Amino acid sequence: MPDTPAAWIPRLTAIATAEGQDDGAHDLNHLHRVWQAARALLASHPEADALVVLAACYLHDLVNLPKNHPERAQASRMAAGLARSRLAEAGFPADKLDAVAHAIEAHSFSAGIAPATLEAMIVQDADRLDALGAVGLARLFYTAGRMGSAFAHPDDPLGRRRALDDRAYALDHIEVKLATLPAAMHTAAARALADQRLAWLREFRNAFVREWGVVG
Repeated sequence: MPDTPAAWIPRLTAIATAEGQDDGAHDLNHLHRVWQAARALLASHPEADALVVLAACYLHDLVNLPKNHPERAQASRMAAGLARSRLAEAGFPADKLDAVAHAIEAHSFSAGIAPATLEAMIVQDADRLDALGAVGLARLFYTAGRMGSAFAHPDDPLGRRRALDDRAYALDHIEVKLATLPAAMHTAAARALADQRLAWLREFRNAFVREWGVVG
């Protein structure tokens, strides 16, 4: 079988789903969306290795620990190691394994690993784009529900008189983390789209606060 992205998608999907993830914010649909976003970014960067990007997009959450797990910051390194093993077993080109592993390690916000290759930059941008916009909002509240967070602070949802705390209040996550993502994008196309999606999230936040019933 040729080593093309199209030929590898079913094999990567099988590897990704074999671990039996039960997190709806990091399910197969998330992986498909990250790859679709990465494909769009690849159009502006034809020099990037599309097969490396594809493999990292589908296997970046192979080990997915909850956001409040004490080893959360190590999850991407664990995923990279497991992906390397599974890809080698599947006959993935050996000379691309290091690049895939690095892209997986560097995708994670909590790991704090700077992407050193164009492929890793594209994967990180594509994954972070899925945290923004309408789907990102749905993922935000889904994850907050799993963590037992409240929707918003009862009296000060915008955090004007308190420190923001996105562990306690889901709405705080927009400014605590999501608002930082556009400036951290590595590709111009991702940055432009991230700015648009963040603007939409802030419009939602303002509408939410009006309906929440707090004045000022």
